[in-house]
Amino acid sequence: MTSPRIAIAGAGIGGLTCARVLQLHGFENVTAFERESSPEARQQGGTIDLHADSGQEAVRAAGLFEQWRALARFEGQEQRKVDHATAALIEHEPAEGDFRPEIDRGQLRRLLLDSLAPGTVTWGRGISSAKPGEVTFLDGSTSTFDLVIGADGAWSRVRPALSPAVPLYTGVMFVETRHDNDERLLDLTGQGTMVADGGGLMIWSQRNSGDHIRAYACMRADEEWMPSNTDLMELYAGWHPSLLAFLEGELIYRPLYSLPVPHTWEHTPGVTLLGDAAHLQPPLGVGANLAMQDAAELALAIAADGVRDGVRAYESVMVPRSVSFAERTNSALLEMVPERPVRV
Repeated sequence: MTSPRIAIAGAGIGGLTCARVLQLHGFENVTAFERESSPEARQQGGTIDLHADSGQEAVRAAGLFEQWRALARFEGQEQRKVDHATAALIEHEPAEGDFRPEIDRGQLRRLLLDSLAPGTVTWGRGISSAKPGEVTFLDGSTSTFDLVIGADGAWSRVRPALSPAVPLYTGVMFVETRHDNDERLLDLTGQGTMVADGGGLMIWSQRNSGDHIRAYACMRADEEWMPSNTDLMELYAGWHPSLLAFLEGELIYRPLYSLPVPHTWEHTPGVTLLGDAAHLQPPLGVGANLAMQDAAELALAIAADGVRDGVRAYESVMVPRSVSFAERTNSALLEMVPERPVRV
């Protein structure tokens, strides 16, 4: 029998995991379409922790577990909380076990890319819209497939084929800074993650490979607010100077969005979603894991039951699971970053 033609919108870690597992099970006509021109076209984000019961299981399904372990930073599981006014350590969770080791997103993406058959990803060819069994590309051309998988993130172009839902602003703004080889900040952050909070504000830092730090000032704010370094220093007045050092340097503004909860749709043959395209939610450690779990489970269901029945079986598990997680992460975000006495 001819292998079904499967289109994957997006070459992030979810789409690539799905392609890899499908290929391991003999599906040859799998193509991921990516609007970016190359794997190096954009920074791939910071470090992510792969959980034993989701992300790591997806890596196993992709046949890449030992390669992932060689790259994973088990010491990155360390978590610290410090006092915002004194920078004194007040809570410490050492790196123990292997439940959620860290790996740079770019390293994980490269591992997945290198595992695929040559030509699996078509770079510089984004999808502008989709309907069951058909995609329209940004150049206006169209092509038909047995299945279209939307793995194209928060602002998915495939999602409208199944749902009218669009991401909504959560009311929480992250302002990102990046720091290299700064011993002050490395010492404060430790090997993993550091957090300090007070008065409805938070600073959250993560150690990436190569002594690189990504830090985030977190607060309730208007969606369009773009503070300067001076604005942040004024906002965080009274915080310890060593913590204020995280707010120095170039600022990258990241208003947080989520899909309405519950986000569900009627099963429609020929098209489905995974990852943020299906269940965008706040970045509290589960998004990448769910995307990879979705991807592996979808591919395995297709391998077991065929495209039509496999997708139905996958959605019957994925959708209620994602609703449950989204309910928890949305409420957790607002608890983590509460309203301040005076809103920006």
